[in-house]
Amino acid sequence: MKHAEIVNLIESRKNNPCLKFRLKRQTERFTDLLFLTLFDQETPVAENLPRLQAYFRELVELACWKPNASCGEVWERYVQRLPELLDKLNLDAKAISDCDPASLSMEEVYMAYPGFYAICIYRLAHELYREGFPLVPRLMTEYAHRQTGVDINPGAQIGKSFFIDHATGVVIGETAVIHDNVKVYQGVTLGALYVAKQLKQTKRHPTIEDNVTIYANATILGGDTVVGANSVIGGNAWLTHSVPPNSKVFHSPEIKIKTQHVG
Repeated sequence: MKHAEIVNLIESRKNNPCLKFRLKRQTERFTDLLFLTLFDQETPVAENLPRLQAYFRELVELACWKPNASCGEVWERYVQRLPELLDKLNLDAKAISDCDPASLSMEEVYMAYPGFYAICIYRLAHELYREGFPLVPRLMTEYAHRQTGVDINPGAQIGKSFFIDHATGVVIGETAVIHDNVKVYQGVTLGALYVAKQLKQTKRHPTIEDNVTIYANATILGGDTVVGANSVIGGNAWLTHSVPPNSKVFHSPEIKIKTQHVG
């Protein structure tokens, strides 16, 4: 087969005209600059807001392929909410610093804690998700996922002072609702009981009320599952039904220890 024929065959199979991977790279560039603008003392806000706006215009051109979409109007509303978002993120950082005895400074939390970075990018993406801005919020949280091991869907609703410790392996689904002052450890899943396309836009993931602690590798599933306030979910627990406030849920493995006696 001649190269020209191969080219034609490949071109004929590239059947998604809106699939431009440049959008992914541009989203990552926008996310990096946005993070630095909000937190880095050496990154001037006044200079970078126009740059961020220019980056966002590129995202609009690449992502808003539907006719009559008003994506260009999103930026001004988004930038108006940045001070409030920064307040929330500072509360998240304080929650980590207050709860983790290994934290030696606030600077360490902002620069070295993957849980904080994942929460930060989630919150920044969530505001665009609420606007209905296509694809970019998901690309932002996936960018954080690749760097931290934390997979938070931008549609999740997360309250104030959220703390993810150690971070790796955490999964929080699109319709999860997390209230204030919740602590989550590595390997936790807030997921759906099962996956089916017809469940789109239905509540598939659990609700976690105020002051709940969920320890490592616990799995909580189902849209009707509610973990009541002030509860503790122990490590490796598997939970598919609601528990009332002030509950303690623990997994009890059977552990056998066999020792060899040396004569």
